[in-house]
Amino acid sequence: MKYVLMFVETEEFAKELEAMGELERAAAYEAVGRWFAAHADKITHHTHLHPVRTATTMRLDQGEPVVTDGPFVEGKEVVSGFAEVEVADLDEALEVARTWPACPVVEIRPAW
Repeated sequence: MKYVLMFVETEEFAKELEAMGELERAAAYEAVGRWFAAHADKITHHTHLHPVRTATTMRLDQGEPVVTDGPFVEGKEVVSGFAEVEVADLDEALEVARTWPACPVVEIRPAW
């Protein structure tokens, strides 16, 4: 079964990452690289998204598209990346997500 793990960055996490020194930040990114390597047999696709300030949102307002800069809502949490995993069930998806070393929130959804 396919699940998408969405990595959700909080404002606090972003500030902590920004405040890190170069070596500490490099170590954090290396931990993420190790996580992807450790789960490579289950990950079918993944990507890191550009910062939320680069987002464009389109809403349908009475059938008419309205395009705005920025994320879909003002919020303190944003999806910063995702990984699609092929696993047996939700329990296995949770097992993979529990070891995520970066963003403090991982949203898990089944994929069609």
